[in-house]
Amino acid sequence: MKFDLCVIGGGAGAFAAVIRANELKSKTVMINTGLPIGGTCVNVGCVPSKTLIHAAEVLHLARHHGIPGIDLEIKHFDFQRVIEDELALVEKLRAEKYLKVLNNLEHVTFIEGKATFSGSHEVEVNGKRIAAEKFIIACGSTATIPLIDGINDVGFLTHIEALKIIQQPKELIVIGAGPLSLEFSQLYSRFGSKVTMLVRKSSIFPRAERELTDQLTKIFAEEGIDIQINTEVKRAFKANGKKHLICVRSGKEETISADEILLAAGKTPNTQEIGVDKVGVEIDEKQAIVVDQFLQTSQSHVYAVGDVINLPLRLETTAGHEGTLAAENALTGSKRFIDYSAVPYTIFTDPQLASIGLTEEAQMKKTGVCSCKTIPFSEVPKAHILRRTEGLIKMVIDPNTKKILGVHILSPGGGELIAEAMALIKSNQTIDDVINALPMFPTLSEAIKIVSLAFYKDISKLSCCI
Repeated sequence: MKFDLCVIGGGAGAFAAVIRANELKSKTVMINTGLPIGGTCVNVGCVPSKTLIHAAEVLHLARHHGIPGIDLEIKHFDFQRVIEDELALVEKLRAEKYLKVLNNLEHVTFIEGKATFSGSHEVEVNGKRIAAEKFIIACGSTATIPLIDGINDVGFLTHIEALKIIQQPKELIVIGAGPLSLEFSQLYSRFGSKVTMLVRKSSIFPRAERELTDQLTKIFAEEGIDIQINTEVKRAFKANGKKHLICVRSGKEETISADEILLAAGKTPNTQEIGVDKVGVEIDEKQAIVVDQFLQTSQSHVYAVGDVINLPLRLETTAGHEGTLAAENALTGSKRFIDYSAVPYTIFTDPQLASIGLTEEAQMKKTGVCSCKTIPFSEVPKAHILRRTEGLIKMVIDPNTKKILGVHILSPGGGELIAEAMALIKSNQTIDDVINALPMFPTLSEAIKIVSLAFYKDISKLSCCI
């Protein structure tokens, strides 16, 4: 069988690629194995995890709303039913947004099976050979298993199992620093598990602004999550019905125990079993496929997108747009690319940690000069109305032009607020442009105007109407 385009994978990047290829009326084949159709996002990523996060927020808010005169009682919490509801939503969206969409793509053939390159323009799947002029590799990643002696014998959860288990652990150890570690630690803690986070470095999310992660660390601690930084896990063993980890912190060895262990130490690209070496596609030391800004690999007819590549942001939104651009570039010869500096990310903790553009450290490294302001949400009237003043917002600007270069937010709905910051950065707005705008009062989005004002004024001495 001969095709114009062969897409290996079935997630966000792969779907975006075949949808664009179908629009271009190119004869296309999609080959998928591993996760069900839809890939990480709908099956074991954004959809299920954010469903559980929302459930945990509702539970937490009922107990900690902070409004005098309202006393709510949680009569019943059924962990199993919450999980079952989450899994039902996954099935519904997989059917509606992926299977139904795939069936309507008239120029696309779908094959369930494992694709392996058998030649420069050929893959083998289910014992058959498929030929194509162009290829897009979009086969995603799997959870990284840290090198901990005895961990396989003891047993562990990854994010996949943590979204499906019916029996809630009374005690949970989470290993790792990053979005998965933070989101799962908080949601399980709010469900009632005693959670211990083991973090190898000094920050729960090193790439973010330190003021914000320090504040989030404090919030987690107040919620009862035990965060142990600068901790290296050496060995795992079972004893007395529990799982134990021998760790080293500050040169001292200690043992930490729990019912379950969740490994949230990152992901590894799925490049080892598809035979990229047979076609000379370059991979880096982290097993990621090396691509240029146009998503082209070291082989001109092979492109790659999503979790499997070495570009900076690995998000559902970037994977999807990468798939669209890769299909266009491969099939039409265009040279479209993404400006990753103007792409935001959000960690869906509560409050949410959201960011776009340059951090203070990055700007200092780039130019040697930076102007920054950080304000607490206690300066935002709507935060007082919501009883949610624990947040922070930090803005990075060019000190000469006043152009906004980065915005970093820790607040309820931070992922919604960062969308405004994205528009400001993409359109090269300055803090003066923001100050002269008129955001709705009272809203949390006023924080962006207030932090802009802070470059000129002492905002603690201003009234709400300013």
